[in-house]
Amino acid sequence: MVEHGQALDWPRYSHGAYAQQQTAAEGAKVGVWIGTFEVPWDWRAEHADKPATERHFGLINQGQVAQSYSCQPRRYCSQISSCEEAHWYLNNCSWGPKLDRDGDGASCEGHC
Repeated sequence: MVEHGQALDWPRYSHGAYAQQQTAAEGAKVGVWIGTFEVPWDWRAEHADKPATERHFGLINQGQVAQSYSCQPRRYCSQISSCEEAHWYLNNCSWGPKLDRDGDGASCEGHC
């Protein structure tokens, strides 16, 4: 999962056991590394003094909604609703490259 950017190496517990896989995923910009984010342990440390309701609902209260995609089950272009979603599948799922029929790097051309 770390290699595919779907989990993080938490050195506090893993003692860097997955550091190489994380570095590779970050360099390839896959999974969580496709954008920017704050690692969970840093976020929790910064928000530890806030009430639980603010910590839990902070993103929603700020008008930000997290989008969640999954590689299971496999999707086809007809089942994908946005260019962003198609791009995510292309870069994060083993079957993602099948969404780019002409090999130009753009998936589900009808959406993008």
